[in-house]
Amino acid sequence: MEKVLDVYKRPYNELNPVVCMDESPKQLIGETRTGTPMGQGKEKRIDYEYARKGTCNIFMVNEPLNGKRRVKITERKTKVDWAILLKEIVDDDYPNAEKITLVMDNFKTHSPGALYETFEPKEAKRIWDKFEFVFTPKHGSWLNMAEIELNVLGSQCLNRRIDNMEEIIAETKAWENHRNNKDAKINWQFTTKDSRIKLKRLYPSILT
Repeated sequence: MEKVLDVYKRPYNELNPVVCMDESPKQLIGETRTGTPMGQGKEKRIDYEYARKGTCNIFMVNEPLNGKRRVKITERKTKVDWAILLKEIVDDDYPNAEKITLVMDNFKTHSPGALYETFEPKEAKRIWDKFEFVFTPKHGSWLNMAEIELNVLGSQCLNRRIDNMEEIIAETKAWENHRNNKDAKINWQFTTKDSRIKLKRLYPSILT
C-alpha cells in the first residue's frame, strides 16, 4: 500500500508519467417492452423487464496529474486484450516517455507471459521494459485512481440500459473527450502518514 501512496506523491514528470489502469465488466441490457415516454410533469418510465444481451469489458487508463484518460472497450478481458492495451499505452499514448509507472490491480492476467503470448519475444520485452509496475494490495482496489474514473464513467455515461457494444464505444468516447477537454484531474489526499494512523490494524505489531 505504501508503495502506491509514495508513487502518488511524485510530481508530474512528462518523461515518467504515473498512469493508473483498471477494468470492469459491463452488462449489455435491452428492453423487452416500450417504456412510457416522458410527458409534462412526468418522468420517463422504464419497464422492469429486460433482456440480457451479453457483456463487454471496459479498460480505463488515466493519468491523474495530467487530467487525461482513455477508455477502451473489448468483447472480453483476456491476456491478449491486456497485452495489446499495454502496447497502445507505450506507442500511442506515451511514445516519448522514458519509463511509464503503471498502477493497477494484481490480476493473474497482468504478467509478462501475456506479452510473450501475444508478441514476438523482442517486442514483448521492449514493451515490458517501458513500465514500472506498481500493484495495489489484495482488497486494495480503492487505491487505484482508475477505479475512481470508472465510477465517474458509470454515473455520468453508463447509468442506463444499453444493449450493444457499438453504442457503448460511442458513448464512452464522447465522455472521454468531454472529460479530457475539461482537464479533469484527481486530487489524491490519502497519504502514507494517514495510512499508518487510520489503517493501523493492517500493520504488524511489534511485541516488546
